[in-house]
Amino acid sequence: MIADQFETFLFDLDGVVHLGDEALPHAVDSVNRLYEREKRIRFLTNDPRPTRETVASRLRELGIRVDEGEIVTAAWAAAVHLRREGVATAAAVGSEGLQTELRQQGITVTDESPDAVVVGADEQTTYADIRRATRHIDRGAQFIGTSPDGAFPTPDGPAPGAGAIVRAVETATGTSPTVVGKPEPLMFEAALEGLPVGQNGVVIGDNPATDIRGAHRAGLTGVLVADETPVAASARDFAHPDAVIRSLAGLFSRTATPWKSPDYSWPEDIRPGVGAVVLNESGEVLLLKRADRERWALPTGTVERGEAVVEAISREVREETGLRVTVDRLTGVYSHPKQQVFSYPSGETVHFVTNCFLCSVDGGTLEADRDEALDVGFFDTDRHPGGILPMHPRWITDAVEGTTVTIA
Repeated sequence: MIADQFETFLFDLDGVVHLGDEALPHAVDSVNRLYEREKRIRFLTNDPRPTRETVASRLRELGIRVDEGEIVTAAWAAAVHLRREGVATAAAVGSEGLQTELRQQGITVTDESPDAVVVGADEQTTYADIRRATRHIDRGAQFIGTSPDGAFPTPDGPAPGAGAIVRAVETATGTSPTVVGKPEPLMFEAALEGLPVGQNGVVIGDNPATDIRGAHRAGLTGVLVADETPVAASARDFAHPDAVIRSLAGLFSRTATPWKSPDYSWPEDIRPGVGAVVLNESGEVLLLKRADRERWALPTGTVERGEAVVEAISREVREETGLRVTVDRLTGVYSHPKQQVFSYPSGETVHFVTNCFLCSVDGGTLEADRDEALDVGFFDTDRHPGGILPMHPRWITDAVEGTTVTIA
């Protein structure tokens, strides 16, 4: 059973342990049974408003014998992240609880040239707070978002959450934040801080998009509390749970298939890509040494809005190498995430669906674009320079030797 399979249990709160102010059926007894088995337990919430002590007190009132150190809030996780980064000063948008957690990590809360801005939200957040955060970020402060949750439920209907304020500041500044709360891995890393390395852990949550996807992004098994198993859009969706239980009593009657992380990260975005196998009169293939990876590759890029794929590949080749090309035929469509998910130094992860074309040179002067290419040249199609991107030799072979369109 799940209670025997794992040593560390990371619980979401609302919808798993309690609903509003009331404990859910079997929740208190099940959690206390895990304590009796000497399991390591953490409670996670994306709510950046309360302090850890406030959350612990609420759980103790429900009958769970929890310690403050077992509570992980979005505010505390943000403060831990800043401490790890060596940040000394920060402005805060949000509650007194957020400011308390920052101070307890040794961070001075100030609006005098702060090193970072931590954006949360509470019922008193105003337009002036959004403007204040915007100005600090415009002047160079790091942008930290406590939670991506756009809303949270109330008896009167949904209310704007921290994510709504974070996105308002993001729109105003044109700057993407470092978000700490679920499903981002930073929340889970903070939760596991101080525990033995390699600890066998499981996340128990009620939201596939935040709890389960976040667990899998952090390399942890994810168990969903729900009446029915949700249907994922893709069999590889990280939001697909490893087990489904109706209540926490299921921890003592069900098993979970331990999560095995694939060899690619979960992509935040999917984009249409293009690639060109450009041959000269001698049958040699055009390759460039990419500035971002310092590896040899075919000319590639993305399709812009309002642009046809043929126009996109002609533009990319011209911009990167100075050559004009004629697009002869489509040779392959490549989409498998093992080869087509890329993580960039900025932290952005993108899944490309790339249409690859066989092209011939139509004119221009061969010259590397120093912004995107360190070097450029023609090479034998079966003798590539060292360090070529691993999927590109296949694309060359499919284009040169294939007679049909490859779909992979």
